[in-house]
Amino acid sequence: MAGMLYLVPTPIGNLFDISARCRKTFEEADFIAAEDTRVTLKLLNFLELKKPLVSYYEHNKLESGPKIVRRIQEGETCVLVSDAGSPAISDPGEDLVRLCAEAGLTVCAIPGPCALVTALSISGLPTGRFCFEGFLSINKKSRQEHLSGLKNERRTMIFYEAPHKLLATLKDMAATFGEDRRVSLCRELTKLHEEVVRTTLGEAVARYTENPPRGEFVVVVEGAQEVPSEELSIEAGAKLVRAEIEKGLSKKDAVKLVAKQTGLPRNALYEAALQDED
Repeated sequence: MAGMLYLVPTPIGNLFDISARCRKTFEEADFIAAEDTRVTLKLLNFLELKKPLVSYYEHNKLESGPKIVRRIQEGETCVLVSDAGSPAISDPGEDLVRLCAEAGLTVCAIPGPCALVTALSISGLPTGRFCFEGFLSINKKSRQEHLSGLKNERRTMIFYEAPHKLLATLKDMAATFGEDRRVSLCRELTKLHEEVVRTTLGEAVARYTENPPRGEFVVVVEGAQEVPSEELSIEAGAKLVRAEIEKGLSKKDAVKLVAKQTGLPRNALYEAALQDED
Protein backbone atom coordinates (compact mmCIF):
# COMPACT_ATOMS: atom_id res chain seq x y z
CA MET A 1 0.00 0.00 0.00
CA ALA A 2 1.26 3.49 -0.90
CA GLY A 3 2.16 5.95 1.82
CA MET A 4 1.18 9.60 2.10
CA LEU A 5 2.60 13.09 1.79
CA TYR A 6 1.89 15.43 4.69
CA LEU A 7 2.33 19.18 4.34
CA VAL A 8 3.31 20.39 7.80
CA PRO A 9 3.54 24.14 8.52
CA THR A 10 6.43 25.23 10.71
CA PRO A 11 6.74 28.33 12.95
CA ILE A 12 7.47 31.60 11.15
CA GLY A 13 9.42 32.81 14.16
CA ASN A 14 8.23 31.57 17.53
CA LEU A 15 8.95 27.85 17.91
CA PHE A 16 6.10 27.47 20.41
CA ASP A 17 3.65 27.98 17.52
CA ILE A 18 4.16 24.35 16.45
CA SER A 19 0.93 22.45 17.08
CA ALA A 20 0.42 19.12 18.83
CA ARG A 21 -0.88 17.63 15.59
CA CYS A 22 2.22 18.75 13.70
CA ARG A 23 4.43 17.18 16.35
CA LYS A 24 2.48 13.90 16.18
CA THR A 25 2.80 13.88 12.37
CA PHE A 26 6.57 14.32 12.65
CA GLU A 27 6.71 11.40 15.11
CA GLU A 28 4.76 9.06 12.82
CA ALA A 29 6.50 9.96 9.54
CA ASP A 30 9.13 7.74 7.96
CA PHE A 31 11.16 10.71 6.74
CA ILE A 32 11.06 14.49 6.34
CA ALA A 33 11.70 16.42 3.13
CA ALA A 34 13.07 19.83 4.10
CA GLU A 35 13.87 23.05 2.26
CA ASP A 36 16.95 23.47 4.47
CA THR A 37 17.78 20.44 6.61
CA ARG A 38 19.78 22.59 9.04
CA VAL A 39 16.75 24.75 9.82
CA THR A 40 14.48 21.72 10.23
CA LEU A 41 17.04 19.99 12.46
CA LYS A 42 16.83 22.91 14.89
CA LEU A 43 13.05 22.47 15.07
CA LEU A 44 13.37 18.72 15.60
CA ASN A 45 15.90 19.33 18.38
CA PHE A 46 13.45 21.74 19.99
CA LEU A 47 10.78 19.02 19.83
CA GLU A 48 13.30 16.39 21.03
CA LEU A 49 12.65 14.27 17.95
CA LYS A 50 14.96 12.40 15.59
CA LYS A 51 13.89 11.67 12.01
CA PRO A 52 15.70 11.00 8.72
CA LEU A 53 15.94 14.18 6.65
CA VAL A 54 16.22 14.57 2.88
CA SER A 55 16.85 17.81 1.04
CA TYR A 56 14.14 19.23 -1.23
CA TYR A 57 14.50 22.79 -2.47
CA GLU A 58 14.30 24.89 -5.66
CA HIS A 59 17.64 23.86 -7.14
CA ASN A 60 17.36 20.09 -6.57
CA LYS A 61 13.59 19.56 -6.94
CA LEU A 62 13.84 17.97 -10.41
CA GLU A 63 16.14 15.27 -9.03
CA SER A 64 14.82 14.96 -5.49
CA GLY A 65 11.07 15.12 -6.24
CA PRO A 66 10.76 11.83 -8.18
CA LYS A 67 12.88 10.04 -5.55
CA ILE A 68 10.50 11.19 -2.80
CA VAL A 69 7.48 10.10 -4.85
CA ARG A 70 8.96 6.63 -5.36
CA ARG A 71 9.50 6.21 -1.63
CA ILE A 72 5.88 7.20 -0.97
CA GLN A 73 4.69 4.76 -3.66
CA GLU A 74 6.65 2.04 -1.85
CA GLY A 75 4.67 2.70 1.33
CA GLU A 76 6.62 5.35 3.24
CA THR A 77 5.04 8.44 4.78
CA CYS A 78 6.78 11.73 4.04
CA VAL A 79 6.43 15.08 5.78
CA LEU A 80 7.22 18.11 3.64
CA VAL A 81 8.33 21.30 5.40
CA SER A 82 9.63 24.67 4.29
CA ASP A 83 11.96 26.82 6.39
CA ALA A 84 8.98 28.69 7.83
CA GLY A 85 5.22 28.72 7.33
CA SER A 86 3.08 26.52 5.12
CA PRO A 87 4.90 24.46 2.48
CA ALA A 88 3.83 24.84 -1.17
CA ILE A 89 3.19 28.58 -0.67
CA SER A 90 5.89 30.52 -2.58
CA ASP A 91 8.22 27.51 -2.48
CA PRO A 92 8.89 24.42 -4.62
CA GLY A 93 6.56 22.29 -2.49
CA GLU A 94 3.85 22.97 -5.06
CA ASP A 95 5.81 20.86 -7.57
CA LEU A 96 6.06 17.91 -5.19
CA VAL A 97 2.31 18.11 -4.50
CA ARG A 98 1.69 18.07 -8.27
CA LEU A 99 3.91 15.01 -8.72
CA CYS A 100 2.06 13.17 -5.95
CA ALA A 101 -1.33 14.17 -7.38
CA GLU A 102 -0.31 12.93 -10.83
CA ALA A 103 0.79 9.63 -9.27
CA GLY A 104 -2.54 9.25 -7.46
CA LEU A 105 -0.96 9.57 -4.02
CA THR A 106 -2.76 11.02 -1.01
CA VAL A 107 -1.67 14.50 0.10
CA CYS A 108 -2.78 15.86 3.48
CA ALA A 109 -2.27 19.52 4.45
CA ILE A 110 -2.21 20.37 8.15
CA PRO A 111 -3.23 23.95 9.07
CA GLY A 112 -0.84 26.17 10.95
CA PRO A 113 1.46 29.20 10.75
CA CYS A 114 1.30 31.25 7.56
CA ALA A 115 2.95 34.68 7.26
CA LEU A 116 0.52 36.09 4.70
CA VAL A 117 -2.57 35.38 6.81
CA THR A 118 -0.88 36.63 9.97
CA ALA A 119 0.11 39.89 8.29
CA LEU A 120 -3.29 40.44 6.68
CA SER A 121 -5.11 39.95 9.99
CA ILE A 122 -3.12 42.70 11.73
CA SER A 123 -2.71 45.05 8.76
CA GLY A 124 -5.70 47.25 9.49
CA LEU A 125 -6.69 46.95 5.82
CA PRO A 126 -9.80 45.19 4.42
CA THR A 127 -9.60 41.41 4.85
CA GLY A 128 -12.82 40.31 3.13
CA ARG A 129 -11.18 39.91 -0.29
CA PHE A 130 -7.45 39.70 -0.93
CA CYS A 131 -4.89 38.31 -3.38
CA PHE A 132 -1.46 36.89 -2.65
CA GLU A 133 1.25 37.96 -5.10
CA GLY A 134 4.28 36.36 -3.43
CA PHE A 135 7.77 37.63 -4.25
CA LEU A 136 8.18 40.20 -7.03
CA SER A 137 10.88 39.72 -9.64
CA ILE A 138 14.33 41.15 -8.99
CA ASN A 139 14.26 42.30 -12.63
CA LYS A 140 13.03 45.91 -12.64
CA LYS A 141 11.07 45.63 -15.90
CA SER A 142 9.35 42.39 -14.85
CA ARG A 143 8.56 43.85 -11.43
CA GLN A 144 7.02 46.98 -12.98
CA GLU A 145 4.95 44.91 -15.43
CA HIS A 146 3.67 42.79 -12.53
CA LEU A 147 2.66 45.87 -10.57
CA SER A 148 1.11 47.56 -13.63
CA GLY A 149 -1.17 44.57 -13.98
CA LEU A 150 -2.38 45.20 -10.42
CA LYS A 151 -2.90 48.96 -10.77
CA ASN A 152 -6.69 48.70 -10.58
CA GLU A 153 -6.86 45.59 -8.38
CA ARG A 154 -9.52 46.33 -5.76
CA ARG A 155 -8.66 43.49 -3.41
CA THR A 156 -6.07 43.92 -0.67
CA MET A 157 -2.73 42.72 -2.07
CA ILE A 158 -0.09 40.78 -0.13
CA PHE A 159 3.58 40.50 -1.09
CA TYR A 160 6.67 38.92 0.45
CA GLU A 161 9.89 40.93 0.29
CA ALA A 162 13.49 40.69 1.43
CA PRO A 163 15.06 43.70 3.20
CA HIS A 164 17.63 44.43 0.48
CA LYS A 165 14.87 44.69 -2.15
CA LEU A 166 12.21 46.46 -0.07
CA LEU A 167 13.02 50.08 -0.91
CA ALA A 168 13.12 49.48 -4.68
CA THR A 169 9.81 47.62 -4.45
CA LEU A 170 8.18 50.41 -2.43
CA LYS A 171 9.36 53.02 -4.94
CA ASP A 172 7.86 51.03 -7.82
CA MET A 173 4.63 50.54 -5.87
CA ALA A 174 4.38 54.26 -5.13
CA ALA A 175 4.94 55.08 -8.81
CA THR A 176 2.28 52.57 -9.89
CA PHE A 177 -0.37 52.78 -7.18
CA GLY A 178 0.21 56.36 -6.01
CA GLU A 179 2.02 57.69 -2.96
CA ASP A 180 -1.22 58.02 -0.98
CA ARG A 181 -2.12 54.32 -1.23
CA ARG A 182 -2.23 52.78 2.25
CA VAL A 183 0.22 50.02 3.12
CA SER A 184 1.02 47.88 6.14
CA LEU A 185 4.61 46.66 6.47
CA CYS A 186 4.89 43.65 8.77
CA ARG A 187 8.43 42.81 9.83
CA GLU A 188 9.81 39.76 11.68
CA LEU A 189 6.35 38.39 12.47
CA THR A 190 6.09 36.42 15.77
CA LYS A 191 9.77 37.11 16.50
CA LEU A 192 11.35 39.23 19.24
CA HIS A 193 11.55 42.37 17.08
CA GLU A 194 8.13 42.08 15.42
CA GLU A 195 6.98 45.42 14.01
CA VAL A 196 3.93 46.59 12.04
CA VAL A 197 4.13 49.94 10.27
CA ARG A 198 0.80 51.23 8.96
CA THR A 199 1.40 54.15 6.61
CA THR A 200 1.23 55.21 2.95
CA LEU A 201 3.55 54.14 0.15
CA GLY A 202 5.05 57.62 -0.10
CA GLU A 203 5.76 57.79 3.62
CA ALA A 204 7.14 54.24 3.57
CA VAL A 205 9.66 55.21 0.87
CA ALA A 206 10.81 58.16 2.98
CA ARG A 207 11.00 56.02 6.14
CA TYR A 208 13.18 53.29 4.65
CA THR A 209 15.33 55.71 2.69
CA GLU A 210 16.45 57.20 6.02
CA ASN A 211 16.44 53.90 7.92
CA PRO A 212 17.56 50.89 5.86
CA PRO A 213 15.12 48.00 6.45
CA ARG A 214 16.13 44.90 8.38
CA GLY A 215 14.40 41.52 8.58
CA GLU A 216 11.89 39.76 6.35
CA PHE A 217 8.79 41.72 5.36
CA VAL A 218 5.20 41.00 4.43
CA VAL A 219 3.85 44.02 2.52
CA VAL A 220 0.08 44.44 2.60
CA VAL A 221 -1.20 47.03 0.12
CA GLU A 222 -4.66 48.59 0.01
CA GLY A 223 -6.67 47.79 -3.11
CA ALA A 224 -7.70 50.45 -5.64
CA GLN A 225 -10.87 52.40 -5.11
CA GLU A 226 -13.68 51.28 -7.40
CA VAL A 227 -14.21 53.56 -10.39
CA PRO A 228 -17.56 53.28 -12.20
CA SER A 229 -16.88 51.84 -15.66
CA GLU A 230 -19.11 54.42 -17.35
CA GLU A 231 -16.58 57.11 -16.38
CA LEU A 232 -13.94 55.56 -18.62
CA SER A 233 -14.50 55.89 -22.36
CA ILE A 234 -12.94 53.81 -25.13
CA GLU A 235 -10.91 56.89 -26.09
CA ALA A 236 -9.53 57.13 -22.56
CA GLY A 237 -8.78 53.42 -22.65
CA ALA A 238 -6.89 53.89 -25.94
CA LYS A 239 -4.69 56.48 -24.22
CA LEU A 240 -3.88 53.94 -21.52
CA VAL A 241 -2.99 51.42 -24.24
CA ARG A 242 -0.68 53.97 -25.87
CA ALA A 243 0.99 54.64 -22.51
CA GLU A 244 1.67 50.93 -21.99
CA ILE A 245 3.10 50.62 -25.51
CA GLU A 246 5.45 53.52 -24.76
CA LYS A 247 6.64 51.55 -21.70
CA GLY A 248 7.67 48.73 -24.01
CA LEU A 249 4.67 46.41 -24.24
CA SER A 250 3.47 45.13 -27.60
CA LYS A 251 0.12 46.43 -28.82
CA LYS A 252 -1.50 43.04 -28.18
CA ASP A 253 -0.18 42.82 -24.63
CA ALA A 254 -1.03 46.48 -23.92
CA VAL A 255 -4.62 45.99 -25.06
CA LYS A 256 -4.93 42.80 -23.01
CA LEU A 257 -3.58 44.55 -19.90
CA VAL A 258 -5.81 47.64 -20.19
CA ALA A 259 -8.88 45.50 -20.89
CA LYS A 260 -8.19 43.54 -17.71
CA GLN A 261 -7.61 46.71 -15.68
CA THR A 262 -10.65 48.64 -16.92
CA GLY A 263 -13.20 46.06 -17.98
CA LEU A 264 -13.41 47.70 -21.40
CA PRO A 265 -13.92 45.33 -24.37
CA ARG A 266 -10.64 44.17 -25.90
CA ASN A 267 -11.79 44.44 -29.53
CA ALA A 268 -12.98 48.03 -29.09
CA LEU A 269 -9.70 48.98 -27.42
CA TYR A 270 -7.71 47.41 -30.25
CA GLU A 271 -9.71 49.28 -32.90
CA ALA A 272 -9.28 52.56 -31.00
CA ALA A 273 -5.54 51.92 -30.70
CA LEU A 274 -5.35 51.35 -34.47
CA GLN A 275 -7.16 54.65 -35.09
CA ASP A 276 -4.66 56.43 -32.85
CA GLU A 277 -1.94 55.37 -35.29
CA ASP A 278 -3.69 56.95 -38.27
